Amino acid sequence: MAHRFRFRILPLWLAAGLLLAGCDDGPKQADAAPSAPPPEVGVVELQPQRVVLSMELPGRTVAFRIAEVRPQVSGILQERLFKQGAQVKEGEILYRIDPNRYRAAHQRAEAELERARAELRQAQREWVRTSNMFEKNALSERERDQALSALETARADVASARAAVETARVDLDYTEVKAPISGRTGPTLFTVGALVTANQAQPLLRVVQLDPMYVDIQLPVEKLSRIRTSVAEGGPAAAGPGEAEVALLREDGRIYPHRGRLDVTDVTVDQGTSAVMLRAVVPNPDGELLPGMYVRVRLREAVRENAILAPQQGVTRDPQGRATALLVNDAGQVVQRRLETARAIGGFWLVDNGLEAGDRLIVSGLQKVKPGAAVKPVTADIPLAPSSRPHGTGTDGAKTGPATEGGDGR
Repeated sequence: MAHRFRFRILPLWLAAGLLLAGCDDGPKQADAAPSAPPPEVGVVELQPQRVVLSMELPGRTVAFRIAEVRPQVSGILQERLFKQGAQVKEGEILYRIDPNRYRAAHQRAEAELERARAELRQAQREWVRTSNMFEKNALSERERDQALSALETARADVASARAAVETARVDLDYTEVKAPISGRTGPTLFTVGALVTANQAQPLLRVVQLDPMYVDIQLPVEKLSRIRTSVAEGGPAAAGPGEAEVALLREDGRIYPHRGRLDVTDVTVDQGTSAVMLRAVVPNPDGELLPGMYVRVRLREAVRENAILAPQQGVTRDPQGRATALLVNDAGQVVQRRLETARAIGGFWLVDNGLEAGDRLIVSGLQKVKPGAAVKPVTADIPLAPSSRPHGTGTDGAKTGPATEGGDGR
């Protein structure tokens, strides 16, 4: 019994000793472990900018003027006096139709005019004689009236013959088919020797004026008031009194060098798209724009002074879709802000509320920190304003500082 009792007490004593030994070694190990340094995060210090806000919309080019050339008289084509695809001027002769028949008709009409003039002169002499004899009571009043009627008929015949001469001259002139407008010619649909008829359904060719060029734009109706307000106030959208300026973007994102202006606004709204059609006039001196091309159109709408642009990599969304950002305060700790963003401008968010000038926004290392943590901020190597090349941004030369032109990213 005594051996069994000692056997049970001895392990308890050993266990207590080991426990005390463990308690003595714990503080020594804790004191020996070094403290971890705060993690590094990349930050940008936000600065206010002058931003010219704009909206980008789809558009399609339309020829300024299109003329389908048709013959006004019938006949055989004798000559083609232009090169297909070449530029022609208004009034330039394009085709010549066989003029012999129309020249003969013009000469015949001139002969008829001379005959009518001769009859008029004879009627005038007869009227003078009849009047003198009537005053001497040598002729009756009826005979005098007949002479007057013959004179008036002769005058009418002269006028009719003169009109016939003019008609024949016009038909003769129409044997030279001229360009109705200045522009570029398309392919000809008739060759020399072909028989053409007056006002035929198929045109001889088309002449298209490419400078300037129309651009049709589909603008959501709720954004129309922005453009009107900016133009009325003489804002950045204005190209002149009562006009709005437009810029075209090439496929590579570069801005087309010639600025245009809004020419007309449709008075009805498309019920299917809730958009209104705008038509802009854009110079096209080099012929770079062709009818039917799809383009992006930038309309300026407003200027935002002292705007805050936040890099998109520093803005996240919570489960409810609200924009949030992490910043480093003066104590080197992480703080979280809830933001109100207006639109995307390139790789940046235009922030309406939540950020101020001088705030240090964390743009890299976000996965290593959380609000309240101590961090070591280092300057991130990213631009502080949107790049001008991929998104067509730039400065407007204002003395108040650089101005970024931002498209509507909503």
